[in-house]
Amino acid sequence: MDNLDYGIIGNCRSAALISKTGSIDWCCLPEFDSSSVFAKLLDDEIGGSFEILVDENYTIKQRYKKNTAVLITRFSDGKNTFELHDFMPRYYNEGGGYHSPPELARHVRHIKGKPKFRVKYDPKLEYALGTTNTYVKRSFIVSLTETEKFDTIFLYTSFNKNAVVEGRELEVTENGYFLVGYNEKILQPTSRKIYLDLERTKVYWLNWANRTPSYRKYNKQIIRSAITLKLLSYDKTGAVLAAATTSLPETIGEVRNWDYRFCWIRDASMVIKVMSDLGHKNVARRYLQFIIDLIPDKDEKLQIMYGINKEKTLTEETLDHLSGYKGSRPVRIGNAAYAQKQNDIYGILMDVIHAQLAKFSTDIENGEELWGITKGIVWIVSRHWQEPDKGIWEFRTEDRHFTFSKVLCWVAIDRAVKIARILKKTRKLEKWVALEQEIREDIHNNAWNPKVNAFVQSYGSHHLDASVLLMESYGFIHAKDPKFISTVKAIEKELSNDGLLYRYKNEDDFGLPSSSFTICTFWFINSLFKIGEEEKAMHHFDQLMGYGNHLGLFSEDIDFRTKRLLGNFPQAYSHLALIECAINFSNKETEETILESMRE
Repeated sequence: MDNLDYGIIGNCRSAALISKTGSIDWCCLPEFDSSSVFAKLLDDEIGGSFEILVDENYTIKQRYKKNTAVLITRFSDGKNTFELHDFMPRYYNEGGGYHSPPELARHVRHIKGKPKFRVKYDPKLEYALGTTNTYVKRSFIVSLTETEKFDTIFLYTSFNKNAVVEGRELEVTENGYFLVGYNEKILQPTSRKIYLDLERTKVYWLNWANRTPSYRKYNKQIIRSAITLKLLSYDKTGAVLAAATTSLPETIGEVRNWDYRFCWIRDASMVIKVMSDLGHKNVARRYLQFIIDLIPDKDEKLQIMYGINKEKTLTEETLDHLSGYKGSRPVRIGNAAYAQKQNDIYGILMDVIHAQLAKFSTDIENGEELWGITKGIVWIVSRHWQEPDKGIWEFRTEDRHFTFSKVLCWVAIDRAVKIARILKKTRKLEKWVALEQEIREDIHNNAWNPKVNAFVQSYGSHHLDASVLLMESYGFIHAKDPKFISTVKAIEKELSNDGLLYRYKNEDDFGLPSSSFTICTFWFINSLFKIGEEEKAMHHFDQLMGYGNHLGLFSEDIDFRTKRLLGNFPQAYSHLALIECAINFSNKETEETILESMRE
């Protein structure tokens, strides 16, 4: 498999990646950041998988059930056909709350004939450390490992258990099922119960998707991206993950491999803003509670990222026994970046809090806590905005005065001023307005490089950086300002490669970047659109849509030459930026249609 040709299923507790041939190659249970049960994605030989094997006469096609997170893989040789409906149960309990157990179900649907397949059921618990032994019991198949940590996984099935474990041929003459669960079931599953779970899960997703507005253009892509973002949210605490995987490399064979199964304040806040724009208030409410829970002390500085269960220490280690995706070592778990200082997170968080209060100020919960956080953030920013930091791209070497970080410090104070006005708390306004103006002037004086005719990556630098394109989105500068237009043009000339963008071209801790960062391409497309180059923007957008996988999903990066997907997958950043672009295009078309009808 040369691309990340995977679908994601999940239930806001964990997720699994399933290949276009129906193989589960990545799944962590009971939660997103638990150790893996299947990790073939990170080691073809020993990672572990749950594969459905058919002979070469079968063609295999895969799609999502429309507007759901149910993945359908169809196997047919013309005469014999069956489907695999993969899902993780999620539906509303009659007693309240959601039923989201740590399990995944594979409903086998008989379509016609007598199709045959074999199973390769090969779980490797605890990231395939040590040996996993599998045993057939009367009611289930159990796999267990006794490394430093004892762990078990259970498989229930309507098919012959010995034949499943031994990889013997199975015939489909009626509907059947497989259920992989972290816990032993109290009530024995049945085909009827699995089918009922499937239908309930389908209804949950259809209802959820139905709350998303319809758009004239790219509606299908917006809904698929919104569902993907929802799949990366963790119900229990309100955290939002950057991606469902660890250690998928930015470039094959290199060492830029990171664990993304955590909640970055920046990524999550951007996701929440987009989800709020789509009307999904509960995701935003849960996330704001996550933030409130993290800041018990008014003067406590925010970390840039946390564990999904609010862990503050995310020690990074390498799993040297795994060969890595396509041989790209090391495989890392944990992420040392949690200790970094990045001043931009305050502005991004304040932007979300402001958006929620502007939209829902009359009925928002936690208003007093959010006002307390607002004052605390202003206090922190006022004392630290002049200091250098690691920046949005998490340079692991020297600190610098990154333009993006400074702009977001400005955003923090600008939004605090707006929040104070919404809440009619004007006592500190004068002081805050003066600080906002001071930061704005500092950026104009130090981030603009007249030789390059653009805002640059950091103060005193001549390097360009795609992140400065967000100046306009955050309201620091108008799209038609000559300085912004010339920045977009300079970035296009320097960082665009056949419509795909580098984040930056200067060397970082690991040398020169050699793949395109997908979110940057979306930022660039959005900027072109805003400065009036709409046709070019649409052309680049449609081209970029063609680089998604067979299900329209995107990872973090795209290879400039081959256009293959690289980096962790699916990437929240990429899908939130896709939605922003698509909504802008669609809104513009709606405005034009309204104007035309008025003229008529």
